[in-house]
Amino acid sequence: MPKLSLPRLTIGWSAFWLLAFLLAQSPASAADRVIVLDSGEAQLTLIDPVTHKVVGTEPTGKEPHHLMITPDGRSLIVADSISNDLMFLDPHTGAVQRRVEGIEDPYQLGFSPDRKWFVTAGLRLDRVDVYRYDGQQMVLAKRIALAKTPSHINFDSSSRYAFVTLQDTGEVAAIDLATQTVQWKLKVGNTPAGLWMTPGDRFLLVGMTGEDDVAVVDWHRQALVKRIPTGRGAHNFRDLDDGHHVAVTNRVESTISILDYDTLAKVADITGLRPGPDDMQLSADHRYLWVTFRFARHVGIIDMNTRKLVDTIAVGRSPHGLFFANAAPVHAPNPD
Repeated sequence: MPKLSLPRLTIGWSAFWLLAFLLAQSPASAADRVIVLDSGEAQLTLIDPVTHKVVGTEPTGKEPHHLMITPDGRSLIVADSISNDLMFLDPHTGAVQRRVEGIEDPYQLGFSPDRKWFVTAGLRLDRVDVYRYDGQQMVLAKRIALAKTPSHINFDSSSRYAFVTLQDTGEVAAIDLATQTVQWKLKVGNTPAGLWMTPGDRFLLVGMTGEDDVAVVDWHRQALVKRIPTGRGAHNFRDLDDGHHVAVTNRVESTISILDYDTLAKVADITGLRPGPDDMQLSADHRYLWVTFRFARHVGIIDMNTRKLVDTIAVGRSPHGLFFANAAPVHAPNPD
């Protein structure tokens, strides 16, 4: 079975987030870069966060879509879905540390909150791979057939379940991590994509890319309880680090909606964007929201005080994942 070695994790879940918070509050160094995955270009683009200028590119494998920081914060993992490999980068500079081959179709990836599990969703292969993680190595526990087109992943805070959207069957599936078995599936609508857990593990939010809303799932009762109208192509989420709000990109509408965790309602829209807003990252001071424009070969910067797009930066084809180290912390089980 595939085995993947990583630096040993020596901090717990609470300490992990404290460290992430402290890192986010520290000023960005001169070498810090914004890292953008150009999934249609087989490359990543590096941007200076101060000047907003592209300062370089780096080849990746085919179709790098999503990325995630390792629990110790020392590496950023980039998943090359078609090349069946992972790239490990310096999360500050984007410099390549190493590559790990033999991780099949890692379209999406995530660590469980207790850091005992590493999960990848194989969009192309219709399966989810669950790895045991001991802080140093990842060892494949089970490959779970899960049709059709599993795409995005999230977890409950106890790390009992990994939730996965199935785009072509319109379902959310819950995988019991201890037994690596599918416990249930729930129909939610057309082309579910991004997943987000509300505070206290109350509800699971699902971006309905084939519709114009976010589905609210009471996962404890396995019930769809509400739909929040947002915009066409609701897709992915980013916590706004205020305890009350989360942003969701509407990829077809070309807007971003802000949702209230308590009322489960939309409270604002950010308009005037380029086509295809997708992944987001929030600056440590909460002032700027960076977003990839999947259909426009650009990254955008939104001033959150005015909720206006203030700059755009040309990158490669189909920009998807986005990361910078000096970001606001994420108060949800899955940082990506």
